[in-house]
Parts: sequence; C-alpha cells; structure tokens
Amino acid sequence: MRGIVKLFPGARALDGVDLGVRPGEVHCLLGQNGAGKSTLIKVIAGVHRPDAGEIRWRGEPVTLADPQAATRLGVATLPQELDLVDGLSVADNIHLGHEHARFGFTRRSRTARATTALLTRLGHPEIRPGAEAGGLSAAERQIVSMARALSHDASLLVLDEPSAVLDQREVARLFTVIRELTAAGVAIIYISHRLEEIREIGDRVTVLKDGRTVAGGLDAASTPTKDIVRMMTGRAIEYAFPPRTEEVIDAEPVLDVRGLSLEGRFADVSLSVKPGEVVGLAGLVGSGRSEIIETVYGARKATGGTVAVDGRTLRPGSVPAAVASGLGLCPEERKSQALVLGDPVSHNITMATLDRAGFLDFAAERAAAGELVAALDVRPSDVDREVRTLSGGNQQKVVLARWLLRECRVLLLDEPTRGVDVGARSEIYALVRDLAHRGVAVVVVSSEIEEVLGLADRVLVVAGGRVLHEAPAGELTEHDVLDIVLRGEAA
Repeated sequence: MRGIVKLFPGARALDGVDLGVRPGEVHCLLGQNGAGKSTLIKVIAGVHRPDAGEIRWRGEPVTLADPQAATRLGVATLPQELDLVDGLSVADNIHLGHEHARFGFTRRSRTARATTALLTRLGHPEIRPGAEAGGLSAAERQIVSMARALSHDASLLVLDEPSAVLDQREVARLFTVIRELTAAGVAIIYISHRLEEIREIGDRVTVLKDGRTVAGGLDAASTPTKDIVRMMTGRAIEYAFPPRTEEVIDAEPVLDVRGLSLEGRFADVSLSVKPGEVVGLAGLVGSGRSEIIETVYGARKATGGTVAVDGRTLRPGSVPAAVASGLGLCPEERKSQALVLGDPVSHNITMATLDRAGFLDFAAERAAAGELVAALDVRPSDVDREVRTLSGGNQQKVVLARWLLRECRVLLLDEPTRGVDVGARSEIYALVRDLAHRGVAVVVVSSEIEEVLGLADRVLVVAGGRVLHEAPAGELTEHDVLDIVLRGEAA
C-alpha cells in the first residue's frame, strides 16, 4: 500500500499511509486510538475505498471495490468489534457467505465437522457447532470469530486485537496457530495494544500516528519499546501503575456481597469493598468473573445470596435499583452493552443522570458533558459527534464520564483497557486511582493478571465460578495467581 488517503466529512482519517507485508511474516501495525489503524484495515478489507494511493497484490495493482473482492483476492479479517449474528448458530456464523452446500442445500453434517475441526485447532472443542452465537461469552465469541477468519483460504489474515479478551493459555494457543499459518506462507497483519505481544509474535512493525506512517518495517525484536511508544504518542510515557492505597481503610464496606450465586455460572461468592479501595477479580476466561459483577449490577438475576450498598440490600436482577443505590458498570463489550452508537457523545454521558439532574434543555446537557470531555481529554472534543465515530479508548472514556457525572458510590470495571492504546491506558489507570482517592469503591476485572495486580489493593482469585483465594495485591505475582487457578481447576 502506497500513499493511501481516506477522507471523511471534516476529517482526514488516512493521510498518505504506506504498508508492505511479506508472505509468511507477522507484521504488527501499531498506533494510538484514532491513529488510522481501523480505517486502514477497512481499506484492506474492501469496506472503504481510498481517495488516493495505490494497492498492489503480489506486485500487481488491484482495486478492492467491496469486501467480496478482498475475500476473492485472499484477504480475511478479524475485526476488533465482533460482528457475529446472534440468531445464528456457531457453525452458520463461521461459514456465513461460503456455506458447504450441494444443489442449493446446506450440508449440515459437513458444516458441523468443519466447524469442530476449526474450534479444536483453536483449542476450544467444547464450543458446540449448534450453539446460538447470542448465548456465548465474550471470549467464546472471539474464538468463533477467529474460526470464521480461518475458515477462508486466506493469503493475508488481518487480526485486530485478537487477544483482547483471551487469557494467557488462549493467547499461547493463538500464537501457535499464527506460527502454523506463517510457516505455510500466510501473511499476518497483527494489531495489538499489548506491546509485550509484539516482541513474542511479531517480525516487523509499522507505526501510524495521525493518519500517517511514522515508521515502517522496523524489526520487532530489536526496536526498544520506549522508541515505539514515542513514535506512537509523540512523547515518552512512563508505563506504570499509580501508587496504590498505603493506609488501612477504617470504614464499613460500601459494597457487601454475601453468598451470591447464579446457577450454572458461579456459586457462593462473597466480597466487600470499602470506600477508596480497589478490589480486583483475577482468573482465566470462563472463570465467572464477568458474570459475578454483572449479577452484582443486576444485569443478571441472582439465584442466591445478597448484594448490599451502604447496608441496604438491593432487589435481585434490577439495574434501576442498582443505579439508584450508587452502582455503575463499565461492561467489557462497550459498543453493544454500554453505548448508544448513533447518539451523540453528550447523551451517552448524561443518560444515567437524567433522572437526577433533570436535563430539560440540550444546552445544560451539552455543558455538563463538555466539562467531562475536557477533563478526560476525550478526542475529538465535539460533544455533538456520534459516539460510534470515536476510537475505542475515547469510547471507554465516555463510559467512565457517565459514571463520573452520576457520582456513583461503587464502580464496576470489566476489561477497562480492552482495545485501549498505551497512552489512554495510562490515563485510565490514573483515573481509577483518582476515583479511589475520592472515596469511590472500585471493582476491576481484567484478562490481564498484571493489570489486576497493578491496579488493585486487594485481589480475589476466581476459578470455576468460586473464589479460591483472597490476598493483598502486593503479596501476589502472576505466577501465584495462575498456580492457584490451575490447582483449583484440577481439583
């Protein structure tokens, strides 16, 4: 790709991007949220047609007029925001558009066998081909989307944040599959904000900033991380967690969960969080972490146990009761679970506060949203802009702004930095710690054990839907957590 330009009304998303990918290599595409990575991927996938520039495939100029043209050429894409069809089965989603058929009829048994083979290759034979996609967890949906990308006989596979909701074992399996593909000559474009992954899986690196290529073809193994970060952000960033609370908090818990259970998901979970404390839930994907905080929030109706805020027991399965008591949730799937994508930034920020503030005119609503947009450095800062047009990191800031405006007592964070670049990640870490300093009780769930240990004051290790261990975060290492989890699973 040479000199790729893509214009949108009021924005120049790509401003002369160059990218060259070789057969059999993993080429890492890096950049902050809003740098142009997603737009470039959509150009490669045939979703967007460039306004200028040239694309060559095996030395010959090509025009990717639509996604079908890209697929015929040999391009398969796994987008960051998964696009499974909830009403269809796993098998139908994986083979959508290239079904196994004969005489116009889908060959169900052959499709099921092919699906099982793909899922087994990815280390998840337990996902049933006939299961409805809408009932899968976020991690399972990611696996199914990867299987769909692999179902195409691709020469170029584009993976956008493929490890975002995967645990360490699943990431290791993903890397094994990637190495198998590159050994067979498949080219991989790999996008990730986890810079440590670049060292492990990448061959070369291209860095984008403000829609331009600032570095191309760097050696992934030898280029210092600090140099990559400086190219991405234009400044040096100290990638560290803010200092945690030193003093012992002498106060009654704000959040008190006792014997909470959800049949088939988790059982007998108890936890408490004091004002100004950050409590982390650590464990592998499928351990029940997300289901626990969704049930605390009332998004799932508990089958046993109680949730209390400031000593008042909440009605099970009632989100309005939870919000009224001072609970706020930033879910792991922000686009489908937290944001109204077609609405402006202002409404997405104020929607949880309308009952309290009683915004009757748009000016007051915009003013309140504008203050938080400025405080959190949401980019672009236009509160009238549709939230769908923001990058992942800025969308996450909008969700956080909603609960800041609400002045919630307890904030539940599920994968708070999923798909967030290194600069925005550091800002979110600082914001979480600042909220704790203000007396907010925070619960953090993350697939990155390092993140849980770095952010939390106290950690609960979860496996198989049960809390196996509780300790101050400073007394645990990643190895300790994995050891507890694996011993718990074996038992």
